[in-house]
This record gives sequence, C-alpha cells and structure tokens, in this order.
Amino acid sequence: MATEYDLVILGGGTGGYVAGIRASQLGLKVAIVEKGKLGGTCLHKGCIPSKALLRSAEVFATAKKGEEFGVIAKEVALDFTKVQERKSKIIDQLHKGIQHLMKQGKIDVYEGMGRILGPSIFSPMPGTISVEMNNGEDNQMLIPKNVIVATGSRPRTLPGLEIDGEFVLSSDEVLELEKLPDSIIIVGGGVIGIEWASMMADFGVEVTVLEYADRIIPTEDHEVSKEMQRLMKKKGVKIVTSAKVLPETLQKDQGVTIAAEHKGEKKEFKADQLLVSVGRQANVEGIGIENTEIQVEKGFITVNKHYQTKESHIYAIGDVIGGLQLAHVASHEGIAAVEHIAGEEVEPIDPSLVSKCIYSNPEAASVGYTEQEAKEKGYKVKTGKFSFKAIGKALVFGEADGFVKLIMDEETEDLLGVHMIGPHVTDMISEAGLARVLDATPWEIGKTIHPHPTLSEAIGEAALAVQGKAIHS
Repeated sequence: MATEYDLVILGGGTGGYVAGIRASQLGLKVAIVEKGKLGGTCLHKGCIPSKALLRSAEVFATAKKGEEFGVIAKEVALDFTKVQERKSKIIDQLHKGIQHLMKQGKIDVYEGMGRILGPSIFSPMPGTISVEMNNGEDNQMLIPKNVIVATGSRPRTLPGLEIDGEFVLSSDEVLELEKLPDSIIIVGGGVIGIEWASMMADFGVEVTVLEYADRIIPTEDHEVSKEMQRLMKKKGVKIVTSAKVLPETLQKDQGVTIAAEHKGEKKEFKADQLLVSVGRQANVEGIGIENTEIQVEKGFITVNKHYQTKESHIYAIGDVIGGLQLAHVASHEGIAAVEHIAGEEVEPIDPSLVSKCIYSNPEAASVGYTEQEAKEKGYKVKTGKFSFKAIGKALVFGEADGFVKLIMDEETEDLLGVHMIGPHVTDMISEAGLARVLDATPWEIGKTIHPHPTLSEAIGEAALAVQGKAIHS
C-alpha cells in the first residue's frame, strides 16, 4: 500500500520539522520520516542538552564565588546525576512540544529509516520513499510530489581516534556521562570544543585543548579569539595551538595518552578521557542517493540557491548540504525550500546576515564579516570597540570581561560586521543581526537610545566609538 503526499521530508530535526510546519501552513499534505526522535541532533544530542549542561556549570562556578556577591555558602557541591536529570527533563518537555505541533499541523510522522527509490511503478521519477519502520512492520511506501532531504550530520572523527565511548568520546557520548572525569583532552578548539572546555572547567575538570590552527575559534574575529583564549586560560584551561595531534600515539590504559607535534617538538598529553571535536559530517549514506542524479561533493549534497538538488523535485537543507551548520540556518533553509515548492517568491539566505553564537562562559557572538575578511574583500575598514568593564550592568553581574566590536566600511559607512565576547552576548547579537538586515549604519545604532543599565549599552557605545564619540571610554 502506498500513500501520496505533496511533500515528504527525510529527517525530523530542526530543519525538517520546521519545514513540515511551514508546508502545513501553506496547505500541503506533509509527512516526516524520522529514524530517531523528532527534534533531531539539536534537541537530543546538540544545542539543547549541551546548553543545559553549560547552564549548570555556570551556576556551579557562580555559586563557588558567591562571597563576591555577599552570599556565604560554606559547602558548594555538584550532584552530576541531578545535572543530567535536569537536562533530560528539558529535552522531554521540548520533545512533547514538537509532537504536539505535528498533530496540530496534521503532519504524518513515520518512525523509521527512509530511503529514496529510483523510477518505479509508483513514479516515473526517483523520489518514492520506502520507510523501514522501527516497530518491525512492513515497509511503508510514500509517493511524494516533492522531497526534502534533512538528514543532518554526525560528529566527525580522525583516523586512529575511533570513538569507543569509554576513553575516546564524541560530543554524543560526552553528553551521556554518568560522572565527570578528573581530566580531559579536547582535540579541536573550534566552537564545540571551546564550549566543552568552558563547561568542563567550570565543573572543576582539568582541561587541555589541542588545536591544529594557530588560534582557537579560528572562524571568529582575531580579537575575539585572543580574548577567548585569555579568558579560558584564566579559568585554568590549558590551550595548545598549532598542535598536530598524532592519532597513532594514542594509548588507552587507566586513561588516555596521546602525542602532538608542537613547534617542531613531539609533546605528550595525558588525561582520563579524550573528546574528539573536529567538526561534523553529513548523513548521506543509506538514504538512496545512488538511485538519483543527486550530486555529493566533499561529503555534502550539492544544491542551488533554492536548495534544489540535480533532481529538481528533491530538495536538501541543513547540515547535509554543509555551509553554516547551525540549527537556525537549517530552519530558515527549510522554510525557504517549502516556500519555493509552493511557488512563492523566495529571497536566498545571505550567510553574512546570519548570527553565530558560542555558548561558552564567557559567551561569544558575531554577524557579518570579521575585520580580516572585510579587508580581504577590499573594504576600507574602520572599527569601534567598547569594553564591558565600563558597563554598569556587567559590573553588577560580576562579569565585566569582554567587549563589543563594530566594523564599518569607511567609504559608505555601511555596517560590515559585529563581534562580541562577554556576558549574555548570544542574547544581544540579534540587535546587530537586525541592523545588518536593515543595512543600518553605526551612526544609526549609536543614535538608538539603549536603556540604562543594560548590557546592550555596549553596542551603542561601540557604534559611537567608530566615530570616536564613545561617551564612557
């Protein structure tokens, strides 16, 4: 038996389920095929669980310095079992919310592994979906007019650093730890690696980060990277940049030992466990791509500006197509793909307008070009920077490290980029994102009255600093 749909979505993660909701709003008959749980990596193995743990780590670290706030707590202890229980409770609540949204939108959900079939008796074009059901029932055949591939990604590893779940972990396994190690080596000082380094350090774990590039979070502005490294070291994280890890030296016995080449020398590092944090790879295997004309380059599905593959009725969104592997990007790509399917006018997503966040302690956030990128693109750059040390609300919070930096095109006065590191900047970056979308100038941001006392005053002051008019510097 086969069921016909206007749209079948392979993957019920953030990109997939949001695309399903938007398709339902537009009157399409929709099905989602998900082999795991709705919400995907972001809800169950990424964004939400890691941020729940980061929040517990932040509270623990704050409690330990309570005397600075006049709060005397003689015995501050960590119950990691309760930390994990809180994380699971948050995930369960959000998962139930997504299930409700599916029912509300009359979206059919098939729990199983979906595979794209080639031309068959059901359709002259590839795209029929065979679903191998998790419950062991006969395969379900879905006949869609359109397909969206939203199968996401999984942690990447390095040859020789195979994940064993005991000594060598990926971000999946480390989320499920029953107890914290005394020490951990993190291979990779990108966004995920630094979030875990910050969290583990705040939990009291001895942390060593080995980063291949010459600086941590190398995709961020140089000044933000430098400040993040300073503040991570301040909380006790050992950071080794320009470190080429040698997987063949890995030893596992009562902990892990591994060597890395650093400045021409071979250095050895030891810890209880090792976390591999070197990016993510797309889930393109086992979904029937070989039955289509869909192209895969460097491990990612190739799409056009409307997220169409070489099979024009088959779209792909999210981590599986590479680019900015962010949950909020996947959601908007899903909406754009659905609206294109529905025949609406769609504006392609401009990566330079996408806000990016790092949820470490301190946080970092950015939108637009870094100073280096802007110069490489030929802009004549002017910058303004303002420290949180001069912001009253930051001092009240007891978190005055960091700054806000604005980058302007000196010739047109257009805002090119905004970069922040400091307290709650992931909640502040949306103002900068809106300014980029509206093509605002630093002058306009500076003229906006920011309430006092707030952390957002740093944005206004940084905007004034571009013109040398900051008030409190």
